[in-house]
Amino acid sequence: MCLQGFQGYGYSEDFVLNMVRINEMRKSADCTVTLTNEPDDICSACPNLKDNLCENKKQNEIIVEMDNEVLSHLNMNNEYNSIDLFNEVASIFNSSDSVENICNECKWAEKCLFYKKLI
Repeated sequence: MCLQGFQGYGYSEDFVLNMVRINEMRKSADCTVTLTNEPDDICSACPNLKDNLCENKKQNEIIVEMDNEVLSHLNMNNEYNSIDLFNEVASIFNSSDSVENICNECKWAEKCLFYKKLI
């Protein structure tokens, strides 16, 4: 979900550059996505990631809860075509109520285009 609302803000320059790269890749028709509830390719460039967790314990709990809420609506056993996955996510999370448990705790909500179009 976050990639759909990404505007270039982030935790560090490396994180932003990684997000830009991944955001471009996900728009390719031949991009495949494997879902996980652990730190992923996006998280890999986060300066707060230490020992596979956000170094801020409270923030880590929020991130895990947000991710698990999104993942509960998808099949974790599937590999997805990126374009199909992002279309499916947009159809599932299509109202402010549908993202209430996900985006309300997010520190980037007020900058996120995906979230802003729903509220």
